Parts: sequence; structure tokens; C-alpha cells
Amino acid sequence: MSSASSRAAGTRRRLLEAAGEVFAEHGFRAATVQQICRRADANIAAVNYHFSDKEQLYRAVIRYAEQENGGTPPHEPPPGAPAEERLRTHVEWFLMHLLDEGRPAWHGRLMAREMIEPTAALDELVSGHIRQSSERLLGIVRELMGAGVSDDAVRTGAFSITGQCLFYRHCEPVITRLHPDVRIGRAQVPALAEHVTRFSLAGLRASAAVPDRRTETPARRKAGRTRRVAGRKAPRS
Repeated sequence: MSSASSRAAGTRRRLLEAAGEVFAEHGFRAATVQQICRRADANIAAVNYHFSDKEQLYRAVIRYAEQENGGTPPHEPPPGAPAEERLRTHVEWFLMHLLDEGRPAWHGRLMAREMIEPTAALDELVSGHIRQSSERLLGIVRELMGAGVSDDAVRTGAFSITGQCLFYRHCEPVITRLHPDVRIGRAQVPALAEHVTRFSLAGLRASAAVPDRRTETPARRKAGRTRRVAGRKAPRS
């Protein structure tokens, strides 16, 4: 790489890092190119050259943050591994991604802001590894709950698993204030993953055993009532 190319690459990276910090602090709409340039020690012409405008710079920052932290797929269990093992692998990977203490602080703040104040960049974000991760989890949950369970029940189960993981990321400041002895970070991920997996498996199995009122036919509801009434009337031994 020539010295000119090296300088250009360095400028581009400084702009991405500075823009990430500014966007995380102020949001896309309030942040200005001038603020970003001052922090990156670059000029507006450099932004125009590398990214065209503020919106394209923002999209590039989102991609940059995801490539740095979210693009690594989970460790794949051996072929034919049971769904329970694949669920634990997924949960541990997701928690490790959420609680990564090595990445710059602005990465997490920027993604949290994007969820609260979504921009057009969210479509691109979702279409990448987030959709892949979602489809992988849905497949695992479907296998665990069985083919007879509704798609809505499978989605709700997957949402619950994801929500448990996100709790440790977004509520960590509250958790550590309520329980000062609790530490939440990468070192705690294996234990957290074990808990979330066990809790989720129990919940999914219990949910699958309960008839879904939204998809149950009148005939099946009537049969279920008849069985329950018969059970109550049966003489005790």
C-alpha cells in the first residue's frame, strides 16, 4: 500500500471512529459533520470524498460497528447436535456479543440509540446478521416445541429468549445498583447462558404442552372441556 493510500485509509478510519462517538452521543439527526471532523482532525472534504454525505457516513458507521463486533457467527455444534445444545450455543454467542467489554463503548450506545430512534440504516442492519440470527433461533425453537405448535407461539418463545439476553445488556446499570455484589461481563457469560438455556427449555416445553387458544378449533376446545370435566368427576381411589 502506498503512503497516500495508507493516509487515506487512516483518515477514513478516524472519521468512522469519530462519527461513531458523535452519533452515539447526539443521534443521527442532531450530530453535525463539523463535530465529526473536529474530533477526527479531518476536513469536510474528506467526508465528501470517503462517504459523500452524512447519511452515507452514518450507514458506513453502522456497518463498521457490526463488522467489528456482530459479524462473527456462533461456534457451530457438531452435526446432528440436539436442539438443546444448539440453543445453548446460540444464547452464549449472543450474550458474548452483548457483553463484550473489549469493544469501544460507543458501539453499544449507537446500536441502542438506533433501536430507540430508528433511521433508514436499520433496514440494512436487520437484513444482515440480525435476520440470520433470528432465523437460526426460530428453527431451534420450532424443533424444541414441535411441529404442531403455531408460528406465533414459536416467535413468542424466540422473543422471550432474546429478551432475557438483552436484559443483562440494557439493565446492567440497574442490576448492579440493586445488587452491588453482582458482576455482569464476559466472565459471567457461561453461567448466564446456562441459566437462560435451562429456564427457556422449561418454558418452551411448558408452553408447547398448553393448547393455543388462538388456533384451537371449537371441536378440540369442546373435547378438552369434556376431558377436564370427566377428570373432576372421576372417583378418587
